[in-house]
Amino acid sequence: MSSASPVSRYARSARLLHWLMALLVLLAYVLILNRGQFERGSLERQWVVLSHFWVGLLVLALVLPRLLVRHRHPVPPITPPLAKSLETVGRLTHYGLYAFLLAQPLLGLFTVWLTIGAVKIPSSTWALPSPFPVDPELAKTLKGVHLWLGKAFYWVIGLHVLAALWHHLVRKDDTLKRMC
Repeated sequence: MSSASPVSRYARSARLLHWLMALLVLLAYVLILNRGQFERGSLERQWVVLSHFWVGLLVLALVLPRLLVRHRHPVPPITPPLAKSLETVGRLTHYGLYAFLLAQPLLGLFTVWLTIGAVKIPSSTWALPSPFPVDPELAKTLKGVHLWLGKAFYWVIGLHVLAALWHHLVRKDDTLKRMC
């Protein structure tokens, strides 16, 4: 009787954070791309933009725990192993994804702080004051970078998804299974 060894997987916490953050990033994109469905200045449009902002802050809040989990738990090996060049491309892509998950919400936060001087907490009278003075010009620049980065990351996210599918459907290795 033979017993197959179980697929080596990422830690449960890493898998949970991966899929939760993937859903949150998707939600942030869906929200901001659909703001145009509502009239400028309307409460509905303000709600969509504010929801986009808070989803982004939730992503930002989860980046550190995700990096700590990644540091604490080793990355399970891919079976069969990858060529070193593909391993390097994968590692660089992951660094890019982590940079995005950190930079994009920070750019959004700084844009709001530099535009209005505080982040209002929904359904309360509280606000998170800006550590910076209001600076509309710098806010405009940061907003432009935030928008550009958001568009650029369609490509990085797309590359990530296509690579996972290539591993699973073409190469038939256990890359995708490690994250499920």
